[in-house]
Amino acid sequence: MAARVLVLASILIFSCFAETCYGVISFSSLQRTLVVTASHRQGLLKAGEDKITVRWGLNQSFPAGTDSSYKTIKVQLCYAPISQVDRAWRKTEDHLNKDKTCQFKIVKKPYTNVNEILEWTIERDVPTATFFIRAYALDSDDHEVAYGQNTDAEKKTNLFEIQAITGRHVSLDIASVCFSAFSVVSLMGFFFMEKRKARKSQQ
Repeated sequence: MAARVLVLASILIFSCFAETCYGVISFSSLQRTLVVTASHRQGLLKAGEDKITVRWGLNQSFPAGTDSSYKTIKVQLCYAPISQVDRAWRKTEDHLNKDKTCQFKIVKKPYTNVNEILEWTIERDVPTATFFIRAYALDSDDHEVAYGQNTDAEKKTNLFEIQAITGRHVSLDIASVCFSAFSVVSLMGFFFMEKRKARKSQQ
């Protein structure tokens, strides 16, 4: 019995050690070495229609070789704190495997040490919320090793709002109006014909 308990304890300890070594990456442990900016038209942005121009690159104030382990760049659309309140499915966690802040991929591509730019059309499935842009630098094991974002550490500046697709379209509204008008005309015609028949039957 004691041997069995010892084996189980050993497996548990090994699992925890393995997770610590390979699985647990905390956001707070990452250096903010990337500069990220986002530009777009003023006002409320619309999913499926509007575009956001994203720029990113290494902060040149860091010493040469800072990005030597960077192999991939991953840029994401992330929820701002105001749109995470009372929404557990958007909750921010320091443990990146559990973090739900950034749920929408903008691009994932090989890292280059020059400034890059991308014009991204907001995906149709993006919900109504307030957002910011974040970029992660990944190493050869696809683990996050650094980041950058277009807002401050408290995620209060340079935020933007996106409105989800409502499901209605102008053509549908026009068709609805036309159908309603046709229904009214048809109804009037029906009453006219019925009244005419009634008069003929009385003669």
